[in-house]
Amino acid sequence: MASNLKNLSDYSDRNTGGVENKQFGIVVAEWNETITGALLEGAIETLLEQGVKRDNIKVHYVPGSFELSLGAQFLAQKETIDAVISLGCVIQGETRHFDFICDAVAQGITNVGLKYNKPVIFGVLTTDTMQQALDRAGGKHGNKGEEAAITAVKMTQF
Repeated sequence: MASNLKNLSDYSDRNTGGVENKQFGIVVAEWNETITGALLEGAIETLLEQGVKRDNIKVHYVPGSFELSLGAQFLAQKETIDAVISLGCVIQGETRHFDFICDAVAQGITNVGLKYNKPVIFGVLTTDTMQQALDRAGGKHGNKGEEAAITAVKMTQF
């Protein structure tokens, strides 16, 4: 189904719950803060709705999406953290910078999860326009922060 016809944040309740004693780290890019702030709000709200204690949610900021991988690694290496959620937003510009950043961030976040054998979730918007980012940060297509939080919850069930 085309994303323009669907709230992308709809999810199944399968493998949710049982997270009241889990700890979640969230690393958030400061660049495009209007968007990343909305993603963070959605992620925290969703974790709380799932039963995570507020004190078990650790939020850290990095300058931009490129720094999310290292920020995620700092959190993932902590034994007390059960899952890491990486939130950022990269909007297409007039140069190839977008391609390099998106590729590096996706690979970096994946590698951190594999290195530490724990969920490290890719909650990064990679859009063509600011409007598309707004639509996916609490707008008509839902909130990618909520999706990332649910994914983290589900992945802690292994």
